[in-house]
Amino acid sequence: MTNAIGELEIIPSGDPLGAEVRGVDFARPVGAELAVALNKAWAKHIVLLFRDQQDITATDHVSATAIFGAPSAGANRTYYEAQGRLPADAIERHPEITVISNLDSNGNPVMENEGLGSGEVVWHSDNSYVETPPAGSFLRALEVPPEGGNTSFSNQYMAYETLPEDVQRRIRGLYTKQDSSRNSAGVLRQGVTKPECLEDVPGPDHPLVRIHPMTGRKALYLGRRRVFPSQYVIGWSRAESEELLDFLWDHASQDRFKWTHGPWRVGDMVLWDNRCAMHYRDAHAGTHRRVMHRTQLGKEAPMAVE
Repeated sequence: MTNAIGELEIIPSGDPLGAEVRGVDFARPVGAELAVALNKAWAKHIVLLFRDQQDITATDHVSATAIFGAPSAGANRTYYEAQGRLPADAIERHPEITVISNLDSNGNPVMENEGLGSGEVVWHSDNSYVETPPAGSFLRALEVPPEGGNTSFSNQYMAYETLPEDVQRRIRGLYTKQDSSRNSAGVLRQGVTKPECLEDVPGPDHPLVRIHPMTGRKALYLGRRRVFPSQYVIGWSRAESEELLDFLWDHASQDRFKWTHGPWRVGDMVLWDNRCAMHYRDAHAGTHRRVMHRTQLGKEAPMAVE
């Protein structure tokens, strides 16, 4: 019943990143040879799409994640545990799984809830607001709306490599504050005081350019930026910081670096590399249920360019 390496097929998207993987069923064991091939495909394509995984269990999802790195609980869960509670939609038997949905406490679809709701989720890298962000995220679709909610990914190797040489030199060795006050939908976290100035912004400092530990390539690492005051360049004035970050964010989010997955289908699983890609979610109407399970893997401190 083990997946056969001979059935593996990798189909590149034709865009700057992304590939569909065929011939893999995560309800069946994945052998060592296939695991190596999948990791090579991930390193090459940054984002991998696996279709028709609707029959797998939560345990299968965690096991599939472990092919690419050690599964770990999302920073959001850790945040709630620090408050002495769990997210309303936590899965107790599988702390590695975060439920991402647009449901309210009564199970009804809404535009806004305690999580990401149904609205737009702007460009970001998952959990950049902690000292050791996850190397990757693995998202599985359980329920999807008939339209909307597409997810786009941006190749941050290319974003860095296409910067003017003087800008590459300028940002080498710079660090930015990664705003932990708001979630990925830009909503202020419960129990957190709204920052009023840059000095109030909580979160770790991460390098603007990081080295991927597996490929050795340099990638732009912007992480997250919300409404002012939010991300800023450590040691720079507000004006200098805002000017540079405006330029870098505009550059990094260009369509020429992008691949979009959508519409999602039940059973789709998408694995992406947070070390060299950002992602973005389109809004949807909020009148249909959207329920996803996400695992994360390989917590590691970003490796700076010396």
